[in-house]
This record gives sequence, C-alpha cells and structure tokens, in this order.
Amino acid sequence: MLAMEGNPQYVGFWDSDLATPLNEIEDFIQTLDVDPTCEMVFGARVNLLGRNVKRGLFRHYAGRIFATFAANVLKLPIYDTQCGAKIFRVNNCCRLIFAEPFFSKWIFDVEIVARLIKARQGTDQRQAKDVIVEYPLRNWQETDGSKLRLADKFVVGSYLLRIYRKYTR
Repeated sequence: MLAMEGNPQYVGFWDSDLATPLNEIEDFIQTLDVDPTCEMVFGARVNLLGRNVKRGLFRHYAGRIFATFAANVLKLPIYDTQCGAKIFRVNNCCRLIFAEPFFSKWIFDVEIVARLIKARQGTDQRQAKDVIVEYPLRNWQETDGSKLRLADKFVVGSYLLRIYRKYTR
C-alpha cells in the first residue's frame, strides 16, 4: 500500500471491474468516521430487500462454500472475505499488515484478516472481531471475465492451508 507513505487517514482497494460502484466509498468512510474503534470496513454481497446485488447462482454458492472454509480457518464469523471493496483506517497495525507482500494472489483478503488476528494475539488490543465491520453493499453487479480459472480454484485451497499454518496456529 504505497498510498500510506503520504500519511492518509484511510486507504483501501476496489475491484477494477467496479462490480461495487465507487459511490459506496462514502458509506465505508462514514462507517469509519462514526466509530473510531472501527479499523476496517469490508463490503459484503448480501442480497437483502432494498439492496441490488446481482450474482450468478453458481458463483454465490461457490463463494458461500469458500467463505465457510475461510471463516473456519480464521475462527471468525466473517460473511464475505472476497468482496473486492475494502477500506482501512491507517494506523500502526494497518502499516504492519501491509508491510510485506502477500503470498496469495487470489485470497490476500483472507491473509489481511489473518495478519490482523496474529498481530493482536495475546495483546490487550481490540481483536479482529471488534475492529472489522462488514457493510452490506447497496449495489453489486457481477461482471463477465472476473472469475477464477479452473486451475486457480485448486491453488486457492493450498493458499488457505498455508494461511492457516502461517498465521492461525
């Protein structure tokens, strides 16, 4: 996160396909502004009434299966690790989390949470479950071409195992 060099208050990332519209950023920032104990806001693709989340059935169920495995590895009831809309409050922990490259190409989102958990383990700092907010997106539109290839799906499982071994034992 080179953006942290300029001492910003917040940094984040958004999928380049803009499945999550940029106007959602305002709500993420507001979530951080309203609650000073919140350090991370993650988009969550939940098709609730009043929300416009368009996602193919297969992708939805495959995502739910992966999210269940990820939540179990992290020992955290996180609903949507893979939504590509995330904003972080810049603090010492955030700088530590992003100080080293991620080894996972596809599930670095899970690795971010695992690094947070490990950084706070055995400390009196607020734990991951207390500083991450999952924000149900108002709009999310699946786009063509933003899917994993078959070969990548096999690699993802090995990355999840590696995250488990490196950060959560």
